[in-house]
Formats: sequence, structure tokens, C-alpha cells
Amino acid sequence: MPAILFVLTSAATTLTGAQAGWYIYATLLMAAHPYYILAPHATIDFASPAGPNPPISEKSVKLFESDPECIKFLADETVKSKLASAKKLSEREDYDAVFYVGGHGPVMDLAVDPINIKLASEFYQAGKITAAVCHGSAALTGATDAQGKSIFAGKAATGFSNAEETAINMVKDVPFLLEDKIKSLGGKYEKAADLWAPHVVVDGNLYTGQNPASASPIGQAVLKGLKL
Repeated sequence: MPAILFVLTSAATTLTGAQAGWYIYATLLMAAHPYYILAPHATIDFASPAGPNPPISEKSVKLFESDPECIKFLADETVKSKLASAKKLSEREDYDAVFYVGGHGPVMDLAVDPINIKLASEFYQAGKITAAVCHGSAALTGATDAQGKSIFAGKAATGFSNAEETAINMVKDVPFLLEDKIKSLGGKYEKAADLWAPHVVVDGNLYTGQNPASASPIGQAVLKGLKL
């Protein structure tokens, strides 16, 4: 059975002080949906820069009520145990794929974390599935290929769009806009025709999803990529 590392942010706040942890509604969805697609077929561990118990946004719990998989994820004892014992990025073992969960946090910490940049680069250079959804793509912006070039250079990719960031009035909360960043690194940025519509791009072993609606589709893409 293959092993997948789910990487979560350790950033608790954005530039304006807003809550940034992975555990907001959309971000919970972006962890829960891929998790339940992949968990029957793979061993999944969680990791973050600071290790156990990545930060949460308590005020958003009320928003979980309408999504059965999010409710299940919150109550899942296996998930609780995995989060409580989440590895530090420096303590990771060997995995067949890495998946970066979204939320604004990755733009704050994972994008500039040297240990994460090394980790993402190693996965990509080894030809392993290097996947991210929404703002999770920010965690890959420092990663490089074997020639030292950005893994986005010349690659089709996606992530949370400028228009979506503007629509939720969070432009001032992040140090960079992901769409602009991917383009600046030489990436061939793609997005759905409509705001909030799902969009997943696979180019080689780089797998990216645009937004929360892309959580299930990218989970399915990773599953297919692992040939499970």
C-alpha cells in the first residue's frame, strides 16, 4: 500500500491578524475530501512545520454542518490521532506522494520554510506525485527541479485565483497572490471559466487544484496517478 504525506500549515494568522489555520471550513473540506478518497487505498500521515496539532479556526466550526465528510473528519478518531501526532517536516519518513492542503496559511509559512522547500523539491525531483490544492500551491513556489529551476517553470498549473482572492476580500492578508506568483515563476497558469468552479491540472508529476471545489477532483487525480 502506498504512503502519502498530507502537509498542513502551522501559521495561525494572516498579515492582518485574521485566522489562517488549515481548519477553516473550506480548508477542512480540502483535507477531508481527498483524505476519504485516498485513505482506503493508501497510508496517510499528517505533517506541519511545527508538528502536532496544527492551528485551528474555532469560529468556523458552525459551517461544517452541511458537509457530511467534514463532519465525519472532525469526529474520526483515527484522524484526531494523526493530527495529534502530526510529524514535523524535518521528521518525515519516506512517502510515495505529498499533498499540500489549502487555506491561507501555506502562503504565510510553507512558501518560505526552507525545510518544506527542500522536502517539496525532493519529492518533485524523485518523480513522485507532488500535489496541492488552492493556497496549498503556495507551498510549492520555492521548490526547484534538478537544474535549480522552479518546478512551475514551463508547467501548466493552478491555484487560488486573483479574482477569488478579491471576491473574499483577502488580498491584503497574504504576502503575494498565488496566480501572479505562479506566472512569475514561468508557470502556465490555468483557471476555471467561472469563479469557484473546480479545476485540476496535471503536468507530469505536478498536480494542482484551483480552489475548494477542486478538493475531490484532485483527490481522484492523485488516486489515478498512483495507479490504485
